[in-house]
Amino acid sequence: MPELPEVEVSKMGISPHLVGQTVAKLTFRTPKLRWDIPQDLKKMEGQVIRNISRRAKYLLIETDVGSAIVHLGMSGSLRVLDAEIAPAKHDHVDLKLTNGKVLRYNDPRRFGAWLWTEDGHHAALGAMGPEPLTEAFSADYMAAKAQGKRVAVKQFIMDNKVVVGVGNIYANESLFSARIHPTRAAGSLKRQEWVLLVDEIKQVLATAIKQGGTTLKDFAQADGKPGYFAQELQMYGKAGQPCPDCGEPIEEQKIGQRNTFFCDQCQL
Repeated sequence: MPELPEVEVSKMGISPHLVGQTVAKLTFRTPKLRWDIPQDLKKMEGQVIRNISRRAKYLLIETDVGSAIVHLGMSGSLRVLDAEIAPAKHDHVDLKLTNGKVLRYNDPRRFGAWLWTEDGHHAALGAMGPEPLTEAFSADYMAAKAQGKRVAVKQFIMDNKVVVGVGNIYANESLFSARIHPTRAAGSLKRQEWVLLVDEIKQVLATAIKQGGTTLKDFAQADGKPGYFAQELQMYGKAGQPCPDCGEPIEEQKIGQRNTFFCDQCQL
């Protein structure tokens, strides 16, 4: 599924085509995705798109009267196309612009969302931790949050109430780079280990954004080009293959219902 870097890349891809443009019409070809699509989204018609921002894995398409909140779910994607291009199967939402372009939302599994907010607040955006690429996400913050916690550190860094957007792929890669075993209790990490892990999370996410995200099955950029971070993966999806550092077979096990990949020799 699209994770934070993929959503950030989508934001960067569509922003030049949408910001400053006027919404001509919104078309919904299904009444419901993960949740019902609110008709209040039609308030965007006739409005200028002022900005596109991201909070965790949500995109906010902002106008003077409110914002569309878009989540890509498990398999969603956004494209900017000529409005004359006929919609394909699973093209559920069109945001047509007065310049003849359309922002088209495709979602085969219908697990994404289009929501509406007039004041920037919404239940979907509540109870979230800091963004991982900001100064608010720091070793001191994580050490304080982890104090006394017995939950596995991998689950801990993937908890959106602790920090947003560290999805499964990037949690695996960051823990390997920091040489921290994913099953360790979050509260057992020393401050210096948090310094290293926080730094690795920031570096891994920044590199993934620069590479255009990670294309596995579903994600492609707004221009249709794939992301290239998959070529950089050292752990994720490589069970049984040799560790790139020590050569021992990479292990796999479920942690918090998510496939987890690690090296028992290198990660302590």
